[in-house]
Amino acid sequence: MPGVRKDLSHIDNYPEYLNGLWEKHLTPKEQDAPMVVSLFAGCGGSSLGYSMAGFRELLAVEWDDNAANTFGLNFPNVPLYHGDITQLSVDQILETIRLKPGELDVLDGSPPCQGFSMVGKRNISDPRNSLFIEYARLLKGIQPKVFVMENVAGLVTGKMRLVFSDILRELKGCGYCISARLMDTQWFGVPQARRRVIFIGTRNDLGIVPTHPGGIYNPIPARDAVIGTVFPSAVSMPLFDDSYANLWDRIRLGGSAYDIIGKGYNGCHKIDPDRPSPTLPKTQGGRGFATLAHWGEKRAITIEEAKRLQGYPDEFVFTGKYVEQWARIGNSVPPPFMMAIAEHITNEIL
Repeated sequence: MPGVRKDLSHIDNYPEYLNGLWEKHLTPKEQDAPMVVSLFAGCGGSSLGYSMAGFRELLAVEWDDNAANTFGLNFPNVPLYHGDITQLSVDQILETIRLKPGELDVLDGSPPCQGFSMVGKRNISDPRNSLFIEYARLLKGIQPKVFVMENVAGLVTGKMRLVFSDILRELKGCGYCISARLMDTQWFGVPQARRRVIFIGTRNDLGIVPTHPGGIYNPIPARDAVIGTVFPSAVSMPLFDDSYANLWDRIRLGGSAYDIIGKGYNGCHKIDPDRPSPTLPKTQGGRGFATLAHWGEKRAITIEEAKRLQGYPDEFVFTGKYVEQWARIGNSVPPPFMMAIAEHITNEIL
């Protein structure tokens, strides 16, 4: 497990910690609370983090049907634009949130990142990479005081650094001073080693240099995170087929099928229970060749366990098939991580 640092706090009871964050989310927001609009909102990971930090969300934007349905179940009082962001105008947003350009506190967004991901082919011309232009278009028109944009670590490695430079240039052209930092969620109350690039921008006329929060908590072992989860639910019966169960026997803790089979078989990563989980990907097999496998049982991680490893309280509701629920979790921003960023923005920038 990553070394324990004396200057960081320690979470003794992770389920209890998440319950406390859920209560923060449910607490009515002050009328003068900071305001946020979330683009590419997904199921609401970022939104939950902002809510836990005391923000009022004025609008969320999401096109995927299952993600939008999940968001609606958990945030019934947040207006949701369920549609194509390329068809959404600045005027529509401002009319919905009843603000003028420059009045919104934070614009948040996580443009789809498959074209940047280390897992994919990392095609620099992938059309999905151009969706950050839509984010920039709305940023330029809305002119919030601060913006936050999240993306995968692959954005700052190899040839994708050219895309990173293009993104910085485009966002700076919208009138912002920008700081971009590679951050790891395991230091922010999430029992998962998940590295992401976080852009924070402050509008030039504010004269404030953007900064990022430092680590807050020591890493949380996966074993401690999933304690007390109920197995199984109707959609999470991820027992392995016999062939994969036999393979599971041969994989060491913290290792993967690559160690046994070699190149091309990097799935079936057996989680080390005494360390934070590896990154939860968007895709996870159920009864077959799982991306993440349990350490003590011949099965994939359940939805209930995945929620905890991603920092979702048990009360947060997911809907659909196993693969749909997993995709929503793996494709989202861990709520405690975004809460730390939102609190930093409130205390140090706004």
